[in-house]
Amino acid sequence: MRTRLLPLLIVLMAAVLLALGVPLAVSIASAEQQKVVVDRIDDTAFFAAVAQFVAPSPTAAVDQRQEILDTELASYYEVYGIRVGVFYGDEDPMSRAPGDLSVPEEGEVRDAFAEALLSRRSDDPEQVWPWQSGRLVVASPVIRDGDVVAVVVTDSPTGQLRSRILRSWLVIGAGLMAAMLLAVGAALRLTGWVLRPVRILDATTHDIATGRLKSRVAVGGGPPELRRLARSFNEMADNVEDVLEQQRAFVADASHQLRNPLAALLLRIELLALELPEGNAEIASVQTEGRRLAQVLDDLLDLALAEHADADLRLTDIGALTAERVAAWAPTAHAKGVLLTGDCPATTGWADPVTLSSALDALIDNALKFTPDGETVAVSVASNGNSATIVVADRGPGLTDEELSRVGDRFWRSGRHQNIKGSGLGLSISQALLAAGGGSLTYDHHPPHGLTVTVRVPRGGPGV
Repeated sequence: MRTRLLPLLIVLMAAVLLALGVPLAVSIASAEQQKVVVDRIDDTAFFAAVAQFVAPSPTAAVDQRQEILDTELASYYEVYGIRVGVFYGDEDPMSRAPGDLSVPEEGEVRDAFAEALLSRRSDDPEQVWPWQSGRLVVASPVIRDGDVVAVVVTDSPTGQLRSRILRSWLVIGAGLMAAMLLAVGAALRLTGWVLRPVRILDATTHDIATGRLKSRVAVGGGPPELRRLARSFNEMADNVEDVLEQQRAFVADASHQLRNPLAALLLRIELLALELPEGNAEIASVQTEGRRLAQVLDDLLDLALAEHADADLRLTDIGALTAERVAAWAPTAHAKGVLLTGDCPATTGWADPVTLSSALDALIDNALKFTPDGETVAVSVASNGNSATIVVADRGPGLTDEELSRVGDRFWRSGRHQNIKGSGLGLSISQALLAAGGGSLTYDHHPPHGLTVTVRVPRGGPGV
């Protein structure tokens, strides 16, 4: 979520900074140029004041003023490098510096000259930008007796103006970059502050979903709404844990309380069977159902205890433990006519040895139940990255895809196997026992027929 939220905040902040920085840069460029234009207007006004007393017909006084004008223009050009000229209306020069300056046929000088002939100053020339290499032209009319007798034109290079604008823009850019870095830092802190409770809530939800029901969200930071959400989540988790605990307690108590009356009932049935003829079918059926009910109660009690007990994880030699269980079930397999094989190399993993042994007993027992005479049940151990695996593969009838999706559910048994002894709780108990220690059970087909059950236990220590 942070990778999606942070770019959005950065884009918005960049847009805001650009919306402020671009108008500021344009305003500074306009202000810099306006200062230059005002300075040129003052200069052209001075030259116009000198030139308005120079007449076309030469006299001694006029010649003196002409000399003053020539001197001023030459000094101006020499000091500032700005070309300047005074031209009559017919474009004949009154005075100019340098000497080859003229009014061209077109361009900015021509436009400014024509505008000044109409008695208007060039007080708003086109904006000069740092990437342009043009010149700044300002013209001012020379007025005598209410008539425009000449025009003063200044043609200034824009190198210094563009340099000043560029320097100002670099300062603005540096400021914007600094502001952007500060904004990104603030965005990182803000998103971290906002999303930290969400990450904790997500991790806690995952812990609860994987069976660690004691996990809770620390209500310490973040926005008030998320703190309220964390408190509500903790309350919900407490309620769910209480309900599950009540269910476990009920199942355990019911199973325990029913065992004594059931044992007494079975004893009375045994006594009754002694008074009936030997081989009575009805009494044998009642005894079978009674023993089956006792087995279901025992399995229910085991399931309740398995879901409530904490795993005693130890670094265990998975291969040796599996080989031991294969050897223990070998006589049963031999008596049934099934070949039980084990490939159990030394492989370590973190598991509760008692829990893992019970789960393997249930899996091998199931495999031997459903494997016909003359077939094979293969048990193999391997390590796969961060986990150790135990695979129990049988050659029984197997399960359909629909049945595979339900195997491991409490009390579920395939309709094809209802006549086989069992309560439908063995795999559920195994799954609960393994999940408490971070392990898992998965089921798959074993072509051409049969079922493969895979037990996974972590190889890393607790919390890894």
